[in-house]
Amino acid sequence: MDGLSTLDQDKGATMQGGNMRPQRPEERSIAGFHFTQRMGALCEDIVDRCPDLAHIRMQQVGVTWTQARKRTAHGLHAWLLPMRFRGGALDGRIGRQRYTVQRMFGPLGHEYLYLLAFCLPRFLDLNFGEKLTTIFHELWHISPDFDGDLRRHPGRCYAHSSSQLAYDQQMKQQARQWLDDHPPIALYDFLHLDFATLYRTQGRIGGVKLRRPKLIPID
Repeated sequence: MDGLSTLDQDKGATMQGGNMRPQRPEERSIAGFHFTQRMGALCEDIVDRCPDLAHIRMQQVGVTWTQARKRTAHGLHAWLLPMRFRGGALDGRIGRQRYTVQRMFGPLGHEYLYLLAFCLPRFLDLNFGEKLTTIFHELWHISPDFDGDLRRHPGRCYAHSSSQLAYDQQMKQQARQWLDDHPPIALYDFLHLDFATLYRTQGRIGGVKLRRPKLIPID
């Protein structure tokens, strides 16, 4: 289901550890900077401090990373994948076909209801404020019911509401409020570094890489 992998600065190549037996997170280690472990700890603090995100149980959010296809500033920086259909249903229709989603479980047996992925190195090449806002942006997509579905705003643009600009401003405000609560600097200090600097000071960057689940037709 998952394996450890790292991103090499010189070659830009992904080196995967392959399939591995489930282990406790503290039993896993990589030589270098464990991005997904650090990001998971950061997200845990964010949902603990932010009342609007208190419904999120991070043990059921699989934090992972994916390699950006091109080393450009433009493009996808992160994404959140719901593991359920509308209303938390285990199956739903896409066109005429009904599907269910392949279920995934963490090393301690918790079922993942969401996958939260960051595109490297592109995400790390954002500035500090952009990185923090991106994290809040993705966490905000998680349904207040924490049922595996997305947070759905009224209208056609249910993911970001009717105004993308207003949505982004709201996420910036959430990030500022979190910083105003004085979380430990050690949780987020790595966000001040771009990919090249982090690689130069910490070595290879990587962590747990989760496979994207499959849609399984059921009729």
